[in-house]
Amino acid sequence: MPIKEIAKELLVLLSISLFAAFTVNFFSPRGIALLGNWDTSKGVISAKSKENVVVHELEIENVVAAKQIYDSGSAVFVDARAEEFFDKGHIKGAVSMPVDLYDAYIDKFKAAYPLSVYIVTYCSGRECDDSHQLAQNLFAEGYTNISVFIDGYPGWKEAGYPLE
Repeated sequence: MPIKEIAKELLVLLSISLFAAFTVNFFSPRGIALLGNWDTSKGVISAKSKENVVVHELEIENVVAAKQIYDSGSAVFVDARAEEFFDKGHIKGAVSMPVDLYDAYIDKFKAAYPLSVYIVTYCSGRECDDSHQLAQNLFAEGYTNISVFIDGYPGWKEAGYPLE
């Protein structure tokens, strides 16, 4: 078989394979995002997937603004990181609610905090969307006043603000 014919057949097979792959990815509820925001200077990085939880309008974009809210005492800071990270250090006075253990924590949280409380969620910084996921979970419970501190624990610690 001549090389030109083999190359044509390979090109046809490759084209069919790529078309099938992109079609399956497009229709899959957990498809891989081809577009997204990968610039941390614009907020938490996020893929433009069907399950995108990042809502940039909720974001507190700098640590000074977060500290002003903290100092006012008007908000409950809620740590979305895993328990072991919370135990190693967290914003002073923060409440632990690991997003992966949300169901185990939500009833106790709801008993302690009314739906009207101002909540500031945080996690491990701009490369972590757990704080956004937690915010969405809390919105679903009926909480309406929620912000997301995007610099999270690392930004707070770097600024030298109160830790436990």
